[in-house]
Amino acid sequence: MTETNPDVTAVSDVTADTDVIIIGAGLSGIDCAYRLREENPDVEYTILERRSGMGGTWDLFRYPGVRSDSDIYTLSYPFEPWRKPNALADGEDIRHYIEHTARKFGIDRHIRFDRHVVSADWDSTVDKWTLAVKNGDGSSETYRCRFVIFATGYYNYDDPYTPVFAGSDEFTGQIVHPQHWPEDLDYAGKKVVVIGSGATAVSLVPPLARDAEHVVMLQRSPSYIFSSKQKQYFAPAVRKVLPAKAAHQVVRARYAAQTAAIVHLTHRFPKLGRKMIRSNVAKNLPEDYPIDVHFNPRYNPWDQRMCMVPDADLFEDIKSGAAEMVTDHIDRFDATGITLTSGRHLDADIIVTATGLELQGFGGTKIRVDGAEIKPHDRFVFKSHLLEDVPNLAWSVGYTNASWTLRADMTARSVADLIKYMRDHGYTNAHPHLGDESMPSKPLWDLTAGYVQRSPEALPKSGTHGHWQVRHNYYRDAIDHRLDKVEEGMVFGRV
Repeated sequence: MTETNPDVTAVSDVTADTDVIIIGAGLSGIDCAYRLREENPDVEYTILERRSGMGGTWDLFRYPGVRSDSDIYTLSYPFEPWRKPNALADGEDIRHYIEHTARKFGIDRHIRFDRHVVSADWDSTVDKWTLAVKNGDGSSETYRCRFVIFATGYYNYDDPYTPVFAGSDEFTGQIVHPQHWPEDLDYAGKKVVVIGSGATAVSLVPPLARDAEHVVMLQRSPSYIFSSKQKQYFAPAVRKVLPAKAAHQVVRARYAAQTAAIVHLTHRFPKLGRKMIRSNVAKNLPEDYPIDVHFNPRYNPWDQRMCMVPDADLFEDIKSGAAEMVTDHIDRFDATGITLTSGRHLDADIIVTATGLELQGFGGTKIRVDGAEIKPHDRFVFKSHLLEDVPNLAWSVGYTNASWTLRADMTARSVADLIKYMRDHGYTNAHPHLGDESMPSKPLWDLTAGYVQRSPEALPKSGTHGHWQVRHNYYRDAIDHRLDKVEEGMVFGRV
């Protein structure tokens, strides 16, 4: 163990020494555990989860209306069928599905909750990681492992993004961020302003509108919003003629192909994409509604993630008058609401700042190799989940234009294959190495979303060719995964 880590106790005080540690018990972490044991039945592993329950994002977000923003068939695991009917699933149902999967395959027995991994130190003299962990009760623990997998997501769980609004201290009502939604918040009969134009705001407004006096969705600029029917015909038909697992595979493949085709078509023909999306909005709103003011973004389709609404619920609330879209800029807050730059005043009892996430890679964990700190942005990503010259470490991250699990599961299988290869050949360390080759870099994510633009240093960088290029194309990645040789581009060694 290196002595440069002030967070870690002596080796004699190590809480547990195991083969693999997975950090995070959300969608990705449970997937990693399943695939790890599938390829390595005798591997010893532990999952460290900083929260008191599993589910990750779906345990953290508890605001009204929280749901998936991509179809649940591809968001669910390929090895465990999704059995509910809705295409866009509620957050609670997703959380229960993750918990069910973990229990079914015995993964829950490997989870240690309320464990926040503060730092991870690699020691080349023993080829092991030492993890400093802070517990929920304030105590500390130390874990050691041969391989570590970060299934920590991509944003800061503690601190969401909230801009500084002039006059916010003058507002006499309540200001709430969806990431920390109060369980006892009473919005019945009240005037609510939701600031934001992304998936969170879009999913929040309809359930708030059912009980509030009036809800305003206030946006600086529009996002693409598309209505999707919740009642499905293809999935139920397939389930009637095929066993559950086979039906799930067919339905999952169909939705993956559908999303890929739509994304490719709209990227290739953005004007056609705009026309299709606008047509979907227009058929759900009154003829004289100013669609181009509130639903005509400046960017092309899929330059940011698409906001999906089930059965036009947002549009129905706008038609009924229960909700209102306002596209304007905030001048300042005051005692009774928000004054806009246009001069209009929005009365409010509650203001919801659905203003986005704060990007964060690797759960904010400090990573050191032989005492030298690793800055993620200084490193290229290899095969979308390994870090340049960082041994025995993987990171699970999803797609920007498809469901998270499509890539997360591919990553889980690749890491399981790598660990099996190392165990079969007696290797104790492995890392990708670019060498002296010069390669231009580009952002890991090709989105123009605010949370990506605000934190360019938070994530590793993508190369421009070969396995060093991070693509957001599921089918090209799936082909590469099928043809991949574990040892290609890797450096292996023994302690």
